Amino acid sequence: MPTNQRILLASRPSGFPTEANFELVEGPVPEPGEGEVLVRNHWLSLDPYMRGRMDAVKSYARCVELGEVMTGGTVGEVVASRNPRFAVGEFVNGPLGWQLYALSDGANLRKVDPARAPLSYYLGVLGMPGVTAWVGLLDIAQPKPGETVVVSAAAGAVGSVAGQLARIKGCRAVGIAGGPAKCDYVARELGFDACVDYKAGRLLDDLKAAAPAGIDVQFENVGGEVLDTALQLMNPFGRITICGLISQYSATEPYPTRNLRSVLVNRLRMQGFIVSDRMQLWPQALAELGELVAAGRIKYRETVAHGLANAPRAFLGMLRGENLGKQLVKLV
Repeated sequence: MPTNQRILLASRPSGFPTEANFELVEGPVPEPGEGEVLVRNHWLSLDPYMRGRMDAVKSYARCVELGEVMTGGTVGEVVASRNPRFAVGEFVNGPLGWQLYALSDGANLRKVDPARAPLSYYLGVLGMPGVTAWVGLLDIAQPKPGETVVVSAAAGAVGSVAGQLARIKGCRAVGIAGGPAKCDYVARELGFDACVDYKAGRLLDDLKAAAPAGIDVQFENVGGEVLDTALQLMNPFGRITICGLISQYSATEPYPTRNLRSVLVNRLRMQGFIVSDRMQLWPQALAELGELVAAGRIKYRETVAHGLANAPRAFLGMLRGENLGKQLVKLV
């Protein structure tokens, strides 16, 4: 008989997480009840938001309780079904967590087609990260042709798509990433007009050089010093989309933002968003992203760990910025 594996939240981190905060447990594969399906997960998505779910604090979604399976998106195959909407052998995407097998009532499952795209893409460019980039840039920031769009964490799953969308819309796309290799990937492979290495120690000067006409749109994934620096270069009536603040997720002290005056002086619009608040936009976003990927106009890369037991290590590496593109765990 197959054995299920699950990774639970064993303890809450203080500062940056460690592998000791997670626990791998084994047990029997569950049986579906009336109206349920059993899914054998093939791929697990690792995303920065998961760090926030490890803390027992007020947020837009409830935290993971101690002893619960870590939250996360998966793509897998229906291997048993007592739900008429899903047949054995179909593939589905849903929030089934860090485990090999999962039960679902089908409410949050989306059927996906492995003939249309690789299954892993439905956790990245054709899934939540891709839609996040689309919504944050096109629905919230609404860049105009000729404007300068700066994207932090530009080599990651969301930032890489956001910058390419900016270029497709006729904007100057400037990335911010960590290290020469990532900047080379962003500029050469993804086609950004420029990329600034924030680790080089010249962030303000380099960003000025990369955005000589100032910044019209800041697509923010990092926060802290990166956002504070961008505030100094914003043009009047610019827009700042707060998609993520990964530099602050494990911080024990808040970052002392010094340049908030720019919001007033330049009449900026700064807006945070959670992509699940705009579910009505997902069909349009996924359709457009699918066409762009199929046409080769959006390029995409994955960093893959193998085996559920390696998920915690890969997750910590992602928080440190060790991944290029989308961080995934291959479970099959």
